[in-house]
Amino acid sequence: MKSLVTGPAARSAALAAALIAAGSPPAALAQQAPAAQPAQQQPAAPAQTAPEAPRGLSESVAAVVNDDIISTYDLAQRMRLLIATSGVQPTEQTLPQFQREALISLVDEHLQFQELRRVEKEQKIEIVATDEEVDEEIAAMARENNMSREQFLGFLGSRGIGVDTLRQQIRAQMSWTRWIRGRYGSRLRVGDDQISAAQARLAAAAAKPQYQISEVLIDANRVGGMQQAMQGAQQLVAQMQQGAPFPAVARQFSALPTAAAGGDAGWISQGEMPAEVEQVLEGMRPGQLSQPIPVKDGVYILYLRDKRAGGGATLVNLKQVAVAVPQGGDEAAARAKLEAIRPKITSCDNLEQAAQGVEGVVAGDLGEAEVADLAPQFRDAAERLQVGQVSEPIRTGAGLHLVAVCGRRSAGEAQMDRDQIENRLFSQQLSMIARRYMRDLRNSATIETR
Repeated sequence: MKSLVTGPAARSAALAAALIAAGSPPAALAQQAPAAQPAQQQPAAPAQTAPEAPRGLSESVAAVVNDDIISTYDLAQRMRLLIATSGVQPTEQTLPQFQREALISLVDEHLQFQELRRVEKEQKIEIVATDEEVDEEIAAMARENNMSREQFLGFLGSRGIGVDTLRQQIRAQMSWTRWIRGRYGSRLRVGDDQISAAQARLAAAAAKPQYQISEVLIDANRVGGMQQAMQGAQQLVAQMQQGAPFPAVARQFSALPTAAAGGDAGWISQGEMPAEVEQVLEGMRPGQLSQPIPVKDGVYILYLRDKRAGGGATLVNLKQVAVAVPQGGDEAAARAKLEAIRPKITSCDNLEQAAQGVEGVVAGDLGEAEVADLAPQFRDAAERLQVGQVSEPIRTGAGLHLVAVCGRRSAGEAQMDRDQIENRLFSQQLSMIARRYMRDLRNSATIETR
């Protein structure tokens, strides 16, 4: 049973005094992984040094989670960390969102640690990340930002962020991810029928437009309802229009599995997103940031990085084995060599090996090309042959050739192989399980905010 007690607004004013001048991070920290930003964004304002917390701001209880206390100091520290790593400028308008997100994150972490300790005790296993593992992750974060560990922690310290605050967040993320993957990862099975269905959808959408997007989803269940999700999304859009990097915002605020990659969802086709989202995408142009898009369980924000039209054109990937024969030259010897090699080619993978060591014979990859753009002799073979088949010797002005068709796709089709499709479906299923797990923990907990 969950009990929620809303405290006075005075705490926000006190925290505002402590955080309003926290300033923005360097571009390197805000963009921990390369990703395009909306064209209308402007560079963030130069970083400012955070002031010391104002005197008179006493520490008190911000929330209680199943008898675990979250202090106002913990809350202020987490807000500072969010500000430093999201690129969103702290203002009187955005501070309530920072406070809400920071408090939700701290509550979730307490629930996660309580659950992990329970599992460790019952099953006699170790799940929680060690100090050494946390230190390795901090060192990796520093390297990603082209800093030494000391410089990275110094940057956070200059904004009033204690290292224990960062360590706690990292430990929670690492431990919870390990537990979810350990408990459910081995049980999840992405069936051949699911992969085939996804491939069929991609093939059906090949003639339709595709979109390269970055995404953020504000989970309404997590933030307290659709109204809060919409308000939060509107504030984030306003901040990104003023220069907050989309990747940094996605990492801190998105509930999707793509958050770890800065919101990068890659190329998507029709049918992969909610209908409300696809309707907006159809009217967007590359470089454009969407307004908040309400969907069933939350609110989306999209950044359209690129767009490509579908079409009926067919692309083929070809390999060849060739023997140079000048015009008017004797073809018999060259033809005999190719006819001897042809039965040995069982697939595109062993084409070069089959031709290896034969004098005067060259073999290699011709790359991908549109069928209509091929030379007439090659075009005929590309149209007739199935993937994996090899042609009879073909005469061109340069000589004789064996041509193998190694791949075929529609021009608009997203290039995703079975492994990529399986990984995407697996991540989506695991993310859904993790969100339901957290929802159940919240619903069964006693949570009081003051």
